[in-house]
Amino acid sequence: MKTLYLSDLDGTLLRSNERVSEYTAKVINRFVQNGGCFSYATARSIVTASKVTVGLNTEFPVICNNGAFIIENITRKLLLSNFFTPVEVEYISEILNKHNIYPIVNAFINSVEQVMYIERYVTPAMQSYLDTRFGDPRLFIVENINELYSGEIFELSCMDTDAVLLPIDKIFKSDNLFDCLYQKHPYCDDYCLELLPAKSTKANAALQLKSILSCDRLVVFGDEINDLSLFSVADECYAMSNARPELKEIATAVIESNDNDGVAKWLEENVL
Repeated sequence: MKTLYLSDLDGTLLRSNERVSEYTAKVINRFVQNGGCFSYATARSIVTASKVTVGLNTEFPVICNNGAFIIENITRKLLLSNFFTPVEVEYISEILNKHNIYPIVNAFINSVEQVMYIERYVTPAMQSYLDTRFGDPRLFIVENINELYSGEIFELSCMDTDAVLLPIDKIFKSDNLFDCLYQKHPYCDDYCLELLPAKSTKANAALQLKSILSCDRLVVFGDEINDLSLFSVADECYAMSNARPELKEIATAVIESNDNDGVAKWLEENVL
């Protein structure tokens, strides 16, 4: 039986310094060289994912933007893409505008990826995120709502306090029209609500990748809320010791933390 081993990045394969350790890279590279099938599924774009996985020589396609895309790791060719329809964008923007929420919008405009925002509406939480992306060529300041919601949109990120975002999260989850990820902001004490097309989940992308690679089984590793769907479709699922309680409750087992190279150690002990 051929098995696809699929890992989240932040908090899972990456250490707290947002990098793959030399030990983890060596273990995974040896695993792949010996015929193993290993890839990652991340909320990051291929741009930032590539930067933090330097040294990891996986030849397989990767899952980015929480399942919006499956991308050839070497050629950057899109094997799977999910975008909002114009009707969906109009519906979302009406709700957000009504509540004076102006998100960071990820879209392709003329085949070029852009991360758009209106500068005068940047919240402290948004600023925390933007500070970590300083110098990113995808960042693009727009002047108005029409510009903000332009292009082929695949993700909208609302970043603010829990008091502001929780009611919005309830609205979208009650509609059940989109994939909604609501969790604590990774860079500050506020929260982040990510809206994606309904098919943009790590689970859907993982099953597609499993089929593309002609694998029979799926073994996954994760730590956050956006990994729950991934765990639900896996044959085996492993939560890091630093993972959210919700993942630990449904995991096959809990393994060592990301800072202790838990994924690599598990592979070395159980597969290599």
